[in-house]
Amino acid sequence: MRSINPGRVVAFAVLALLSLLMLAPFLWAINTSFKTETDAGASPVTILPEGGYTWDTYVDLFQMGSIPTWMINSLIVATGVTIITLVISALAGYAFSRLDFTGRKLLLGLTVASIMVPGTIFIVPLFDEMLAFNMVDTYWGMILPQVVAPVMVFILKRFFDNIPRELEDAARVDGAGSFRIFLQIVLPLSRPIIAAVAIFTFVGAWNNFLWPYIVTNDPDLMTLPVGLETVSTGFGVVFAENMAKSVLAALPLIVVFLFFQRQIIKGIATTGLGGQ
Repeated sequence: MRSINPGRVVAFAVLALLSLLMLAPFLWAINTSFKTETDAGASPVTILPEGGYTWDTYVDLFQMGSIPTWMINSLIVATGVTIITLVISALAGYAFSRLDFTGRKLLLGLTVASIMVPGTIFIVPLFDEMLAFNMVDTYWGMILPQVVAPVMVFILKRFFDNIPRELEDAARVDGAGSFRIFLQIVLPLSRPIIAAVAIFTFVGAWNNFLWPYIVTNDPDLMTLPVGLETVSTGFGVVFAENMAKSVLAALPLIVVFLFFQRQIIKGIATTGLGGQ
């Protein structure tokens, strides 16, 4: 019989406690979303509602808002942003990592420096640009301004730096060019970081509220976070409704995480995303 390591027991106990603490707000949101507004706003606050649990808040939200349409819009926008961001960031990261061209260090320095620039300062010029190209109230108007991600370029560049150059030299001996090496050697070896970058980009695009809110007026083109803000089933502070909106907005991301948690953990463990 294996002896029990007290240190491991303590470590698991601490991790379990921290997990519960991190899950507590989300569990509280789920619990509140199934209460009536009377029970949700009652004082003192109780975990179990006196009037019992109800689906009424979710039913009202689906009746008053086009939630399936907004979910599809969010999926289209988030997927488009993720694909284009991956293509741009991977190509740029590989160029900074492997290609020697004039101004390389300057461009890399500007890319890293741009990470510190808050995106909100570009909202007005970006909106003017979308107006000029007639992209307001279009999917492209929501997608294109979100595809430039300097931090993802830098992360991918750092990962490409650690790929042995001997593999590329051997491919060049066989007559492969830089683009073929990138597609057939570098990308297959970069699956963990590609998956991690894709998931983080998808989550960021899905949760993005400000830009889709600014660039869309058509209710049929609104993303889920924007559309949910246009729905109100009452006046004043509606705790159950707000919690139900939060749960609906987060639910698709939870599903994504459950399906790709192994890739997320592996990507963080093998790249600088984990502070290494």
